[in-house]
Amino acid sequence: MAAYPENAAERDAWIITRRGLRSAVDPWRPWMYFVEEERSAAGEIAPVATVFLTNRECPWRCLMCDLWKNTLDRETPAGAIPAQIDYALGRLPGARQVKLYNSGSFFDRRAIPVEDHAAIAARIAGFERVIVECHPALVSADCFAFRDRLHGRLEVAMGLETVHPEILERLNKRMTLEQFRAAADRLREGDVDLRVFILVKPPFMREEESLEWAARSLDFAFDSGAMVATLIPTRGGNGAMEELAANGDFAPPRLETVEAAAEYGISLGRGRVFVDLWDLRRGAGCVECGERHVARLHAMNLLQCVLPRVECEECGCRS
Repeated sequence: MAAYPENAAERDAWIITRRGLRSAVDPWRPWMYFVEEERSAAGEIAPVATVFLTNRECPWRCLMCDLWKNTLDRETPAGAIPAQIDYALGRLPGARQVKLYNSGSFFDRRAIPVEDHAAIAARIAGFERVIVECHPALVSADCFAFRDRLHGRLEVAMGLETVHPEILERLNKRMTLEQFRAAADRLREGDVDLRVFILVKPPFMREEESLEWAARSLDFAFDSGAMVATLIPTRGGNGAMEELAANGDFAPPRLETVEAAAEYGISLGRGRVFVDLWDLRRGAGCVECGERHVARLHAMNLLQCVLPRVECEECGCRS
């Protein structure tokens, strides 16, 4: 197996050649949509309409990303994104907030045509908060022009991933901590709220150091003005991560590490801290244990307090 390139110019090709097939997606339909509950800044449990838009693939080739699977290999047609929003919202129950997640950057003009911004804003006029994703490099005038079209408040989610400088560079995100902080400053100055994504145990990181770096990343996120930090247990599934795993450079985090990171973040009291619970049960000691761990983290997401740890007689865990 070929080692992961140290040369940044070679990493895109290494990552792309290890991919599988894309899913068959329709540019006029979102690839997924649902309503979820999330604790709001006011401390209420608010229903959030979450729409995963179908659009052109992100121009960055991040090592850990699997979101390209549900993207187009061409530019998004004009009018497609408003049509996707109509399709999803017409089939979802009512919600107070909306997430328009697009497997990349909302302000990438080849993914979300800027000429559609007015139509998009019209469709989401009834929501009190609008949450979109963006790479720090694309926090620009388009972001603030879109803010001005909205009736609700704009929140931008950016992937910090990790504050470990060497590992951040190897993730192929083409971003430094200084660039992230500068983008966060632009959002604050433009009266736009910030949400941050943080990886728990990214590739090339040892288990025994992963909690410390997750905690440092949480500190940096809140120092940068984040209102929300979402902890994402790093997972495989994109081809590149499987090869790293075979070479000993990646393994998913242990569940107790994820829980400890959540406990640390919530105990800070500096903003809301959520854990992405997708496929998290597999990190537990047994089936019963997994269900209880995930239920605990789900409750912590909603309550924003640290709950008693799970004890399991079958596998002997206490975490």
